Amino acid sequence: MSKTVRAKFKVDEVTDYGYGAKRVKLSAVYSHDRNSEDNQFSQATPSGQIEMMVTNPDALEFIQPGKSYYVDFSEAKN
Repeated sequence: MSKTVRAKFKVDEVTDYGYGAKRVKLSAVYSHDRNSEDNQFSQATPSGQIEMMVTNPDALEFIQPGKSYYVDFSEAKN
């Protein structure tokens, strides 16, 4: 059984380069409210950034600035 680590990131910026590719910048979600889900994630991933270039039209439609997304990490085979 493989392990998965889940983090929660918010889309801070989407930059359209005009040729079908967009740069997406995300940052780890945090909260000081002990009762919120975001606080639970901020204890595990208190800070972090992800930056990626996206060309998939469905993904570009799905990823929206200001929204938060779960990011799941699982080990990849080499």
